[in-house]
Amino acid sequence: MGRRARRKGLGAHEEAPGAPYISEEHGTLILRGALSPKSRREYAKVRDPSTARAAATTEDVWARASEFLFERLAVSWTVQDVLWEGPADLLARYRVATPDERRWLRDQIRLHLAEHFPEMQAP
Repeated sequence: MGRRARRKGLGAHEEAPGAPYISEEHGTLILRGALSPKSRREYAKVRDPSTARAAATTEDVWARASEFLFERLAVSWTVQDVLWEGPADLLARYRVATPDERRWLRDQIRLHLAEHFPEMQAP
């Protein structure tokens, strides 16, 4: 397939639809229904304490694994009628999330993994 055809999306695979997770308090989170094999391999490395920095604690590894999954799975997050989209904006919003928001996000990601990616272990 030529470069132009790839740019136009001809022959490209269909992406799995996103799954919405809704909370009155925390907004609406849309998570991807597909995760590339490369992202799965990278996640396995992130979760492995033996590949972490020497000074990284178990909690550091767990926090990085949670952030990694959020980066790769989040499509959008609407909080108080403000839509956050795009990797940079979503990650910035994740990093300023309250502890309660982060707990809710982790719970939704765990539910999502159990339903869509049962072979992957949630942080």
